[in-house]
Amino acid sequence: MIWDSWSDFFAMGGYALYVWGSFGVVFGCMAGEVLLVSQRSKSIRAQLCSARARNKQ
Repeated sequence: MIWDSWSDFFAMGGYALYVWGSFGVVFGCMAGEVLLVSQRSKSIRAQLCSARARNKQ
């Protein structure tokens, strides 16, 4: 496709809702995955620290 203006590009030939909605869902899922991995990492580190503290006693 060739667009004559930025508004044509953002309209995506009438399929903007599907195109930009898809991008939004993908980026939302990617951001959610990063947050979930970060939370899991913190949880695992906390468990390892507490296990290490119990083993030293």
